[in-house]
Amino acid sequence: MIIIDIRSPKPIYEQIKDNIKHLIVTGALSEGEKLPSVRELAQSTSINPNTIQKAYKDLESEGFIYSVVGRGSFVAAPPGKKDSERIESLMSSIRSGVRELHYLGLTRQEILEFIDKTITANKEGKTHD
Repeated sequence: MIIIDIRSPKPIYEQIKDNIKHLIVTGALSEGEKLPSVRELAQSTSINPNTIQKAYKDLESEGFIYSVVGRGSFVAAPPGKKDSERIESLMSSIRSGVRELHYLGLTRQEILEFIDKTITANKEGKTHD
């Protein structure tokens, strides 16, 4: 299920991407599973089809989905453990976030508790925002 917060400062296409990534990462969408067409998702969410298309295009370029002309978009196979470039990019983002949280006054313990809660929520298929 796609949940959009129209009051969020995050662009709608990014919210769509985040929702679909979450569904894939938590296993709610499986490898090879067909996603709703751009038109179907646009109608069910009342979002402009161009916005949906941008989210799908980004998800494809990031390796989460793939498209087959005339058939639709599908969940891609999970990347191999050796996807070092992507892992390093994500680790860099985490390092940056931790530095910023520390700068904003959070203690080491508060940051670790947040990370632990996030991991637990991810394992349970929940979001932790």
